[in-house]
Amino acid sequence: MIHGSFDLPVLFDLGATFAFALSGALAGIKRNYDIVGVLALALVTGLGGGLIRDGLFIDAGTTPLLTNPHYIEVIGIAAVCGIVFGARIHRFARLIAIVDALGLGAYAAFGVQKSLLAGLSAPAAILVGVINAVGGGVLRDLLCREEPLVFKPGQFYLLTALAGAVSFVFCSVTLEFSANRSAIAAVALTFVFRALTIAFNWRTAPVASGSIFENDEPPAKP
Repeated sequence: MIHGSFDLPVLFDLGATFAFALSGALAGIKRNYDIVGVLALALVTGLGGGLIRDGLFIDAGTTPLLTNPHYIEVIGIAAVCGIVFGARIHRFARLIAIVDALGLGAYAAFGVQKSLLAGLSAPAAILVGVINAVGGGVLRDLLCREEPLVFKPGQFYLLTALAGAVSFVFCSVTLEFSANRSAIAAVALTFVFRALTIAFNWRTAPVASGSIFENDEPPAKP
């Protein structure tokens, strides 16, 4: 049971949406897409996680992502910035990384909260929280006909969102913290974890297949 609820600050929410949408726009530019492709990737990356959350897992009516015009406007601005300033975006890489790290924890916690309030179990809420945080990037990669980056060996990204979702559930359900305190703890943990991952280049490794899968030949008959 959650004690109270928290809402993402409007400016932060729009800023994180802008950062995610910008990454989608840059992916389209890198692949030489036209304006339609760039806008589509910006839209999917910016809103994909939230649309999956509200449209697939939670039946809570029309999502505010579509009723509030500011989200679409911010995504359009992100696409234009990617087109105009694409070659100079690297100058803001550190700022974008900070917003991305904060957004991971915030969206993971927010997705978990909405799921718990909608009656989902804690494990299901954690799943939705992770999808809320990384779903836009997964959809972006699928539209580009690439394997999703979160499935490949690399820096802890999905695992960082998972840490944020689990910590929110632990603080709000097990420790019975208020929703605001739980969200602050989840965002702080996620941000520190992500920052350490980048600073020390912590990376996942491929899962080695066991010997049971190494030989497809049937065993010899005695």
